[in-house]
Amino acid sequence: MSDLAIQADGLTKRFRAQTAVDGIDLAVPRGSVFGFLGPNGSGKTTTIRMLLGLVGATSGTARVLDTDMPRGLDAVLPRVGALVEGPAFAPFLSGAANLARFDAADRHASPSTRARRVADALDRVGLSHAARKKAGAYSLGMKQRLGLANALLMPRDLLVLDEPTNGLDPQGTREVRSLIRSFSADGTTVFVSSHLLAEVEQLCTHVGVMSAGRLVAQGTLDEFRRSGASRVEVVTPDPAAARAVLARLGLATDAAAVESGDAVVTAELGEHPPDPEAVVAALVRDGVRVRGFAIRRTSLEQRFVELTGEGFDVVA
Repeated sequence: MSDLAIQADGLTKRFRAQTAVDGIDLAVPRGSVFGFLGPNGSGKTTTIRMLLGLVGATSGTARVLDTDMPRGLDAVLPRVGALVEGPAFAPFLSGAANLARFDAADRHASPSTRARRVADALDRVGLSHAARKKAGAYSLGMKQRLGLANALLMPRDLLVLDEPTNGLDPQGTREVRSLIRSFSADGTTVFVSSHLLAEVEQLCTHVGVMSAGRLVAQGTLDEFRRSGASRVEVVTPDPAAARAVLARLGLATDAAAVESGDAVVTAELGEHPPDPEAVVAALVRDGVRVRGFAIRRTSLEQRFVELTGEGFDVVA
């Protein structure tokens, strides 16, 4: 067994003259919660569909749970729960009946325990009270939970979730977040496509960013943050002296901004920055009056903008 739940090498998908996914190399560690980010049209959903064997790749290879896809589709899919491009249910059937219908289509699922599996899945996503309600009368958030319940009908080694908190209220979002954490704690790998950066930062251990069909960054969440430019910020009434000290330490300073009578001097820390304590000590030693000091680290949103040149207000 490899250390990767998902591995893609040179994975490419072209639709006539358009390249939707352009030679990506993707590595999703087992047991991780992997946040798959990207603006609208970046190729996220097409990548997911190739990984699940829903669409064929033009070139490149994909392995899911140590099995080549789509050749190993029959062996892999029973071990994968997926919610892709929103749930679709028969509106005239109840939530429980919809799940029973999907469960019956799974040749690996025992009919004798179907009712218990359906009840447990509904309970796990907080829909037991609406089990007999027709799915057509469900709210968007309830339909999203029902989609999650469908992915949980059988034990899974991998969950692939496309916008799992779409349409949920804050309480529902917290519940889904808690669910995903519990899956990971049980050893399930969770692959989450999302546009909600706050959710990704609270939930994911690893991140991959798509832009214009290319995978422009991937790694742990901490590595992703560290790869951005961090800055030192000094609040002082002595901006010229502060800039001279920072320059002597090898830090390139920006023009000082004035806030409430004091100047704010900032500088990029670079790849091998001095310790914050050493910066403060050097400032004080040169008589700079330090009224505020902070290290501003790059947020996930800032890194996203740096990598893609786009904001993150899309529902990709």
